[in-house]
Amino acid sequence: MNVIAEKGPLVDRFVPGDAAGRVAALFGLAIVGSLILWASAKVHVPFWPVPMTLQTGAVALIAAAYGSRLGLATVVLYLLEGAIGIPVFSATPERGIGLPYMLGTTGGFLVGFAVEAFVIGWLAERGLDRNPLKLFGVMILGDAIVFVLGVAWLAWFAALASGAHGIGLAAAFSNGVVPFVLGDIVKLALAAALVSAGARLVRR
Repeated sequence: MNVIAEKGPLVDRFVPGDAAGRVAALFGLAIVGSLILWASAKVHVPFWPVPMTLQTGAVALIAAAYGSRLGLATVVLYLLEGAIGIPVFSATPERGIGLPYMLGTTGGFLVGFAVEAFVIGWLAERGLDRNPLKLFGVMILGDAIVFVLGVAWLAWFAALASGAHGIGLAAAFSNGVVPFVLGDIVKLALAAALVSAGARLVRR
């Protein structure tokens, strides 16, 4: 096992040091992470003002625990699974599968997950995963990136669908952000608390 360090991804404490063992372990972790993302997209929890999935919390948790590179690779693997037609996303296969689904209204959010994973992972690697408040702030930043990309894509998609340009931003914000803010705050707070507790425990 690797020597416990002050910084670096949390999962590195459990990854073998030899090259072959490390590759196998990281590949296995990416698969496990993609399955977690798959499951989190399918779980709908009653909440106000709308029912919520656990996906944004799962992305943040995996990114903080895995670090930037493995976190990004895990999300990319998950997106590739969806791109080839596996119904890993929320509301699939009911609303379509594969690239047609990914190029629909949620496309910006899906791309945002990859950016979010890298940003949260990169900051968590630098020791911010030990403090739940700091990690929560990091996760809020990552979530904001998802919303920015999601709203930009949704506004463009809405404008394209209507045959016009430069419209739909306000509607995209009210439909794509406002109903989900409270749920995301709860999910990210739980994810930050779990990862920070694990980081402190392992580093002792």
